[in-house]
Amino acid sequence: MNDSISPTFPNASPNDSSRAASVASPNITWHGGAVARTDRERLLGQRGATVWLTGLSGSGKSTIAVAVETRLIGLQRLCYRIDGDNLRHGLNRNLGFSPEDRAENVRRTGEVCRILADTGVIALASLVSPFAADREAVRALHAEWNLAFFEVRIDVALAVAEARDPKGLYKKARAGEIKDFTGIHQPYECSTNAELVIRSDEMSVDAA
Repeated sequence: MNDSISPTFPNASPNDSSRAASVASPNITWHGGAVARTDRERLLGQRGATVWLTGLSGSGKSTIAVAVETRLIGLQRLCYRIDGDNLRHGLNRNLGFSPEDRAENVRRTGEVCRILADTGVIALASLVSPFAADREAVRALHAEWNLAFFEVRIDVALAVAEARDPKGLYKKARAGEIKDFTGIHQPYECSTNAELVIRSDEMSVDAA
């Protein structure tokens, strides 16, 4: 067992100035443990990672995430699916859909994924996360902790997503019943460095 002071925080010390500057009080300190990430990985027989599925509402993010989770569990790989709507029932229930609230929604979700990945679990996040800078911040967080991060853009034309409209949200947005809706009132910003792009209108869920 590794008894170093902060074995699960490899790229920064508890006194790291950039992280210390972001906390609410200078009296908050990082407490390292005696169990290293490698200890947890040995226990689970796998390495943790985050797979971040992003795209328009109706693009197929949740459907693909459910299929991937099922497949990974079938392969004896411990994973956990983190759905954006599900988080808004609990952890993120106080957030709306303004750009600022969306940024905080992504930040909190990214921290949850980071904790799971550091535990050795494969985190499968599926949420619109429309702004590239917010997704890059989650990528940077994982890089800071030396954790694998894979962005997967579920790409579909707006017209196709709107035609699917499984939750009736586009119809409500067009009718003015919903504001700040991605694709109607707010843009979706495509990343230039996504590890994988899936055209959900051109392939089946199994193929994806």
